[in-house]
Amino acid sequence: MKLFKILSLFVLLALASQVAAQKKYVMVIHGGAGTILKKNMSAEKEAEYIAALTKALETGYAQIKAGKSSLDAVEATVHVLENDPHFNAGKGAVFTHDGRNELDAAIMDGKTLMAGAVAGVTTIKNPISAARAVMEKSEHVMLVGAGADQFAKDAGLEIVDPKYFWTKERWEGLQKAIKEDSTKAVLDHGSKKSELLGIKNHDYKFGTVGCVALDKAGNLAAGTSTGGMTNKKYGRVGDAPIIGAGTYCNNETAGISCTGWGEFYIRNVVAKTISDLMEYKGLSVSEASKVALDKVGKMGGDGGLIALDRKGNMTMPFNTEGMYRGAITADGKIEISIYR
Repeated sequence: MKLFKILSLFVLLALASQVAAQKKYVMVIHGGAGTILKKNMSAEKEAEYIAALTKALETGYAQIKAGKSSLDAVEATVHVLENDPHFNAGKGAVFTHDGRNELDAAIMDGKTLMAGAVAGVTTIKNPISAARAVMEKSEHVMLVGAGADQFAKDAGLEIVDPKYFWTKERWEGLQKAIKEDSTKAVLDHGSKKSELLGIKNHDYKFGTVGCVALDKAGNLAAGTSTGGMTNKKYGRVGDAPIIGAGTYCNNETAGISCTGWGEFYIRNVVAKTISDLMEYKGLSVSEASKVALDKVGKMGGDGGLIALDRKGNMTMPFNTEGMYRGAITADGKIEISIYR
C-alpha cells in the first residue's frame, strides 16, 4: 500500500510537471531590476506596481486576442509602461547630471529581423513608437538626439514639452545621486577608479521597461524603453536601444529584452548571445538566458532580462534583489512577481 502511494505521488508530480511544461505564454514584460526589497516597499506602492504591470499585460493581450501583430502588442504594452511614472521610461524617466531627461528605445520584428531604435531623445512622448517609425519609415536602424526628435515629429508622432517628463521622485533621485557622487569622490581621492569620468554610482533600481510578444501567426517581437541612468553625463547611452545588446528578436530563437547595468550588457552582447546559444548550441530559452546573465554577473554587472520563444516558453532571470516582471498565457492567465 505504501509503495502504491509513493508511485501515485510520482505519477501526480510527473503530470504536474507536464502541465507546467505545456503552459504557453504569449507575452512577458519587465519594469526593471535592481535593489527592490519588500521591507522598503509599502503595501500601497506594491499594489500600484502590480496594477501597472497588470494593465500593461491586459493591454497587450487584447491586441494579441484581436489578431493584431506582435509588434502592435509590444508597442501598445510599452506605451502603458512609458506613460506610468513608476517606471524609468517615458513619463517616469530619470534625470541626467544636467537635469535633462534623455530617452532611449528599440523594437525588433522576429519575422523579418527588421529593427529600429532611438537614443537621447527629449521630446517624444512614447519613444517605443519612434523606434518603430525608424524601423518602418526610414532606411536606418538607429537615430539619436535632435535628429531623432525631428524625425519623430516629421513622422507624425506625439511631441511634448520636455517638462512633461519631470517628476518629483526622479528629480530628488538626481539630487541624492549628485550628493553621493561628490562624497564618493572625496572618499576615493587618489584612487584610479575615482578618476574615471562618467558615473560613479550606478542606479540602485533599473526601471527600464520591456516586452516580448507572440502573436496568433506565430511571430515574435521585442521592445525596450528607458530613461537611462540617473546622473549620467556626456550623452551616455546604455544597452536598451542597441540591437543585440539590450534588445533582440528572431522567430527561429526568441525575443529578448534586458534591464540592468547597460555597459555590461553591451560588452557581453547579451540579447544576441542568447539567440546564438539557442541557434548554434541548441540550448533552451531558459538555459541560454542563464548562461548569458551569468557572464554579466561574473564581470560585475547586475540586472535581469525577459525572453520568450516561438513555442511559448518564457524565462525571466535576474541577479539582483528583485525585478518587476509579469507574463500572460495564451488563455489569459496573468502572473506577476516583484521580489526574488
